[in-house]
Amino acid sequence: MITGQPGPTLPEAGERAAHRAWRRFLEEHVDSYATDRDRPDLDRTSRMSPYLKWGAIHPRTLLADLAGRRTKGAASYRRELAWREFYADVLYRQPDSARRSIDPSVDRMSWDSGAEADERLRRWQLGRTGYPIVDAGMRQLLAEGWMHNRVRMIVASFLIKDLHLAWQLGARHFLDHLVDGDLASNNHGWQWVAGAGPQAAQFTRVFNPVLQGRKFDPDGEYVRRYIEELRGVDGVDVHEPWELPDGPPAGYPERIVDHAAEREVTLQRWADRPH
Repeated sequence: MITGQPGPTLPEAGERAAHRAWRRFLEEHVDSYATDRDRPDLDRTSRMSPYLKWGAIHPRTLLADLAGRRTKGAASYRRELAWREFYADVLYRQPDSARRSIDPSVDRMSWDSGAEADERLRRWQLGRTGYPIVDAGMRQLLAEGWMHNRVRMIVASFLIKDLHLAWQLGARHFLDHLVDGDLASNNHGWQWVAGAGPQAAQFTRVFNPVLQGRKFDPDGEYVRRYIEELRGVDGVDVHEPWELPDGPPAGYPERIVDHAAEREVTLQRWADRPH
């Protein structure tokens, strides 16, 4: 846990709260879920994961309510539930996959360690990397015990492929702070980004944090919601504060690394990995 941080603002607990949240999502957002689910600025995901994690509602209840809906949004939501069950089955059949990569060559790669690596990990944890979409996600995690799924992928890619730190470090931090911290979904989701697990993205897929921010937070609303230092920066410029005439606003850090350079390091380490 990170000391010195205020406790997160958590969702209302209990079965009744779970059913209210689910009915609200069904009525307002499920049919547009396929197009809106990747937009953290819109905040139109269901946020049912904490209730599923703690057993306040059963996934079969959600599936039953979706059965009569023939929209792309409902179909997309059913696929997300299927991923959850898939990861649970993987963990059941391969319990070591909670801590070790299913593709062992990923764990044998060259990963950074030492004082500088520890400091970069700490800055990632605190949302002080200098990349706004990454920092907004990490600050949302500390503030709410939750993070938007698209942003989870972005911050995971940044830790693994820009900071060259093993996915297990990020997975552990998430489990320390997420109110929906499910071991199977969390750790295998990290392996998906790391190219280490079943049905995973290729390791050579490296998320560009600036392009991801511009695409999925096009007006910068999500970034400004969680990064106080950038609230005076208008529009899409918020995703590249180092390009502002006077540089980043007071209090916001310079970039911890150069993404383009670290991407090349990542690709070379992948090519050189022991098989």
